[in-house]
Amino acid sequence: MNIDLTGKTALVTGSTQGIGLAIATGLARAGARVGVNGRNPERVEKAAAEVGGIPVVGDVVEGADEVLRALPQVDILVNNFGVFESRPALEISDGEWRRYFEANVLSAVRLTRAYLPGMKKRGWGRIQYIASDSAVVTPEEMIHYGMSKTALLAVSRGFAKEAAGTGVTVNSVIAGPTHTGGVEDFVYSLVSRDLPWDEAQREFMRRHRPHSLIQRLIEPEEIANMVTYLSSPQASATTGGALRVDGGYVDAILP
Repeated sequence: MNIDLTGKTALVTGSTQGIGLAIATGLARAGARVGVNGRNPERVEKAAAEVGGIPVVGDVVEGADEVLRALPQVDILVNNFGVFESRPALEISDGEWRRYFEANVLSAVRLTRAYLPGMKKRGWGRIQYIASDSAVVTPEEMIHYGMSKTALLAVSRGFAKEAAGTGVTVNSVIAGPTHTGGVEDFVYSLVSRDLPWDEAQREFMRRHRPHSLIQRLIEPEEIANMVTYLSSPQASATTGGALRVDGGYVDAILP
């Protein structure tokens, strides 16, 4: 399949590292002009240079005004930015509940509200929300995070209905356990450091993520492949969906 995004402008929020950087790279390789976003100017400049994209410095949680000034119009919006941390359920304060909703959900809603009207007017657009297996399998150690990712599934389906019949598609991507920064240290905190990485991650998955059907961590590029496809003209009939790149971790036929 030849995916050609030449002439399209994309914005990937939170894209200076990890999954976001992989997505930005994938879209750029397909020919898109990609806005690489983050709050730290130096990191944004470095990542944009690596991707061959446009540096877009700005905080998408605090109104996103800088982002919208830098890229007033996009054809592809990937809402990747998110925060997470573990916290005992009964110790999550009102403020933390609000922070997670505002960071992981409202920031994406705000950008959708800003960019969707233009996409509808032009008759073409792609909007995606990077969700998580935690949207379906709520983690007891961070239910505030799980709640925010579950909300993204509803947001995605709702905006897909708003865009019905316009040539704009809206989807969410459910990412499973992924090999990102810091994960190797986390894995080695639970399995022997004497094991080579490939064996260590498989041992970790066997013992701590046994529902995974691929029995290894997902690479960020594998998530980027799905996002790049959903951003393409070839995905014109895929909308309102929650598509899984979870290695079979979610033990269900449907999300």
